[in-house]
Amino acid sequence: MADHLLLDAGSGGMASQRLIGEYFTQAFGNPILNVLDDAALLEAFTGKMAMSTDGYTVTPLFFPGGSIGTLAVHGTVNDVAMLGARPRYLSCAFVLEEGLELEILGRVANDMGEAAKKAGVLIVTGDTKVVPKGSCDQIFITTTGIGEILVPHPPSGHAAKPGDAIIVSGSLGDHGLTIMAAREDLPFVSDVRSDSAPLNGLVQDLLAACQVHVLRDPTRGGFATTLNEIAKQSKVGIRIRERDLPIHESVRSGCSFMGLDPLYLANEGKCLCFVPEAEAQKALAIMRSSPFGQEAAIVGSVHEDPSARVILETAIGGERLLGMLEGAQLPRIC
Repeated sequence: MADHLLLDAGSGGMASQRLIGEYFTQAFGNPILNVLDDAALLEAFTGKMAMSTDGYTVTPLFFPGGSIGTLAVHGTVNDVAMLGARPRYLSCAFVLEEGLELEILGRVANDMGEAAKKAGVLIVTGDTKVVPKGSCDQIFITTTGIGEILVPHPPSGHAAKPGDAIIVSGSLGDHGLTIMAAREDLPFVSDVRSDSAPLNGLVQDLLAACQVHVLRDPTRGGFATTLNEIAKQSKVGIRIRERDLPIHESVRSGCSFMGLDPLYLANEGKCLCFVPEAEAQKALAIMRSSPFGQEAAIVGSVHEDPSARVILETAIGGERLLGMLEGAQLPRIC
């Protein structure tokens, strides 16, 4: 093959077959995918399933802590896991720009393959389209995941209850600030890395030991926006303690310099967990036993409030109303 992608790689002919064989089946290969039929033959689940789909258009394609390939796996794995499911299978669809360097495609595919292995999921089917130069920005990826529900009453944004404790699995704002620093080449932002990670193992341990009411990953819109979504879905009030929020000093200082709020920056490897107060310490210990939850913290609680407000108790003893994100702090974050 040439060093750059040509339009005939999307024609369905020999060039397409070479592209699939040299890049995708090599990176993702497993007995289900390797059959290369038009659809994947899967084992049937005995109970309910969870399904999620998401598109990834992040720029730059590679950044400290991850790439568009890791995001495409972790993002969908985490979305399925947040419904109380064990992710099992992924499909992926690529839109590739004519002229793309094939070395870049290989790196992205290898990142996806490694991420899938570490998450314990199989990429079982997919599709590739090649569009003329200028029709997209190098690579767009859409992944769909399905998994088997693990508990009789799956976590839901509608299930928060007054008295619940709110736990976040780790530091906030890392991914959003990393992408901004990488995109704009900001020399004063240092020691930040994306938190892109698969949370399905951590979630399975939580579900096995605790009564979990809500699980959400605070991606676009960040921590504050996700809390507002939950408050409105469940028709409850939420109070958050600023002093307990885990935020890396590098993120605080970078956000302060640029006038950003880390509570509204995207996260790609964190989750919010709502559990009854009596189970909060147990849930916290389970999170901290995971490599992806060692900075977990109990940060707030749920209260009766028909106005569904999210209130931040500030470090100096005041209160601040946290609303939904308005506008876009940074587009194409994932």
